Amino acid sequence: MIIPFKSVSISHRTAPLTIREMVALNEEESKAFAIKCKDLFGLSELLIVSTCNRTELYYTTQQNISEDLVKALLIEKGIEITSEFLNYFKHLNETEDSLRHLFEVATGLQSKVVGDLQIPNQIKKAYQLAADLNLAGPYLHRLMHTIFYSNKRVAQETSFRDGAASVSYATVALAEELSQAIPQPKVLILGLGEIGLDVCKNMEEKDFAEFTIMNRTQEKAEKIAQGMPFRVAPFSDLWEEISKADIIISSVRTESPIITLEEIKKLQVLSFKYFIDLSVPRSIEDGIEKNPGILLYNIDSLKERADEALAARMASVPDVRVIIEESIVSFNDWSKEMEVSPTIHKLKSALENIRKEEINRHIKGLNKDEIEKLEKITANLVQKIMKQPILHLKAACKRGESEKMVDILNELFNLEHIEEFES
Repeated sequence: MIIPFKSVSISHRTAPLTIREMVALNEEESKAFAIKCKDLFGLSELLIVSTCNRTELYYTTQQNISEDLVKALLIEKGIEITSEFLNYFKHLNETEDSLRHLFEVATGLQSKVVGDLQIPNQIKKAYQLAADLNLAGPYLHRLMHTIFYSNKRVAQETSFRDGAASVSYATVALAEELSQAIPQPKVLILGLGEIGLDVCKNMEEKDFAEFTIMNRTQEKAEKIAQGMPFRVAPFSDLWEEISKADIIISSVRTESPIITLEEIKKLQVLSFKYFIDLSVPRSIEDGIEKNPGILLYNIDSLKERADEALAARMASVPDVRVIIEESIVSFNDWSKEMEVSPTIHKLKSALENIRKEEINRHIKGLNKDEIEKLEKITANLVQKIMKQPILHLKAACKRGESEKMVDILNELFNLEHIEEFES
């Protein structure tokens, strides 16, 4: 019997950010919790996916341990009154539901920004951690590679990954585009509210420029910069940093612009300086582009880019779902065949035992060449005899009738008493 594949999930669809932050696991915490789950619940396959938008556990077991896993996670995060948090978690205890959910998460269908480009890498990191901890068995290995192949098909066959479908993604894409003609470009990010933080997260794995971040509260900037390729500068050095930067991205909350034409005029702009204003109200004075070498982009132009990309992605959703369904069918066919794999190996062992017994009866008096010929002929016979039962077993798997075929083969060849043949 195939061991059921289950999952528990807390995400932007089930819980507010404050709750998600409380249960999120960093890499070291994920590792420690995975080891604990292995010991507490005897799990042999476990995938932990934890991002700013979701924390999910995918696992194989016959037992009904979903609520116990959630409680263990909450306790691991120092939350003792677990009952107050249980309703934020979604339990998927049916294999088909859990599989479909993971495929949708991995392809970006479940993301806050549809088609999120970061999620495939986050899933790969989660899989690598599971493999490193010996928590990825045959089932999870096959499933992950099926998902990676599905993602490849999505990228090649649809428009689901085209363009930047959020303002923060569009900002990063624009900054990368503008920096291409600049030798050793420098990007300055001002303000680390929600949108500024999103820009930082989307910049994290980029290496097209030197990044500097500034915030009125410097402690927040220093905390965000930990483990990221960002330099932190004090807000008091605002104009010194602007003078050094090629691209300035501002999302500072302010009642009136902090970057003004008057101050811009004081700068020595030798080539071009690009300003991107993501603030509402604006933090960069409209009209600074009147100064030579200054170009300004505002949130409306970026939102227009993002809306166009999002519309193209949404139009591709049906095609992505077709790819997911085809991939699930393919994976389920494999997992059903795995159910009869022990029977196939035992049948092979039974026939191999008969073959060897018969060879041993007739081997006396044969020379080396004759023995090799006999080995080859009888091995080929076994392979031909095996072919039809295997084809019928696999066909029965797809029809959901493998149990009857397994019983017939067990009875015919007394397979219950045969040890699997090691080739």
